[in-house]
Amino acid sequence: MPLFSAADIPEDWRALLGDYFESPEWQALQTNLRSELNQNADQIRPEPQNFFKALALTPLANVKVVILGQDPYHSPGLAQGLAFSIPRDIPSNSRQFPSSLRNISKALAIEGFGALPHGDLHTWAEQGVLLLNTALSVKLGEAGSHTNLGWKPLIDKLISALAQQKPHLVWMLWGGHAQSKLPLIESGIDPLILQSSHPSGLGVYKTDRPFLQPGGKVSCGHFAKANEWLLKHQELPIVWIEPNPETAPQTTLFD
Repeated sequence: MPLFSAADIPEDWRALLGDYFESPEWQALQTNLRSELNQNADQIRPEPQNFFKALALTPLANVKVVILGQDPYHSPGLAQGLAFSIPRDIPSNSRQFPSSLRNISKALAIEGFGALPHGDLHTWAEQGVLLLNTALSVKLGEAGSHTNLGWKPLIDKLISALAQQKPHLVWMLWGGHAQSKLPLIESGIDPLILQSSHPSGLGVYKTDRPFLQPGGKVSCGHFAKANEWLLKHQELPIVWIEPNPETAPQTTLFD
């Protein structure tokens, strides 16, 4: 049976969480998750070794942008441990490709960055984009099934401590669930807080701050605004779209 312990969390993030690991909330999360893993390990996504992948790929010192998701994809073959990200071998024109990623890709294209070549967002994480779900596990086929296992106190503590420790962070809050974390964020040190509807399905056009405007010709502008903010604060902007080596200019020693 896979174990679940504080040692699964990278050391820098453990230090940020401080005395949380002495709390009853941590004990409850450990007990609940170990019970789930004991009974249903093959039905839990992502695999336990990837619960904290977002923290492993984006060290605390590197965080520039935070994108909050809800819980991992509950369909087989999708969850990676990074909010919104899926394996790169899933074709963008397949039914498996989530609507949220389609709309993220549309927004990036509208903003001039180009469309996503695939749904794998590892390169974002490696550049300092923390792709953090607010529950880090789910049972296959049951959206939200692990929301009440005890993830909330851990993620709330992490969000609050991160906001207080890191100045000038960009927070992308898409949809009501992510925006419910606003009180934890707005007391942070000079954050840029970008809010819109969630990019999934028809919700993308809803609310007075749509992720995409009806008609799909105008986006919320979050990716461009994030890069403008980072440059303003002497940080490298995020390369949202990887250069395609097949179309990149070729150079030789004799150019």
